[in-house]
Amino acid sequence: MSPRSASVNQELRRRSRERLLQAALEVVGERGYEATTLADIADRAGSARGLVSYYFPGKRQLVQSAVHRVMHRTVQEGLEREPRTEDGRERMARAIDAVLMLARDRPVLMRQHMAGLLQSEGFVQCPEQKRLAELLRDTVVRHGSQNVEGDYPMLRSLLMGSVYAMVLPNVPMQLTTLRAELFKRYRLDWEMGFPPDAQEASGERCETDLSRFFATGDGPAERADPSGRSGQSK
Repeated sequence: MSPRSASVNQELRRRSRERLLQAALEVVGERGYEATTLADIADRAGSARGLVSYYFPGKRQLVQSAVHRVMHRTVQEGLEREPRTEDGRERMARAIDAVLMLARDRPVLMRQHMAGLLQSEGFVQCPEQKRLAELLRDTVVRHGSQNVEGDYPMLRSLLMGSVYAMVLPNVPMQLTTLRAELFKRYRLDWEMGFPPDAQEASGERCETDLSRFFATGDGPAERADPSGRSGQSK
């Protein structure tokens, strides 16, 4: 039997990494962060325990990368939703709504993520986080910012603060209240983006299957990212 080519090995590594990201979300969503071990994630992904350490320094980095992937793809889907638009104000509204709806629809996952950011390890820089940052920075640019280096961190902070407020146990703030404040700050009309009242009227539901965000070889995740980039590290 002839040895596998370098391109085949690269594809197998890519799929293994994708399976670990997807498995991390599934297991943490079921058991919580503290009750989840790297062995649990490896078992769900059908991978060897040692393979996790090959791709990720530890559990927190793996879970944060997985959540950043979901955030990146959720924002991307919102920005590219039909009808497509290049209008900067509309794109800002869509980006804000995408993040707020993610917190509304997946409070447990986002609560785990926010708690992780407050740990001593802090914010994990990873390919998934960088792609999310690229989308939000581009949104700021298209919105007409004259100071991107100041306005991008402000948008990121406002979104993180809103997510934290929405997933805070026992006293969560309502999406509509936070949306109104963000829309006022960025001078957006309520009808822009994906108004929550319009969603309720149309009967839209949260898509529970996250597999479309992960390119494990089945195809949906590759189609979901027009750039052709997977979660593979640069």
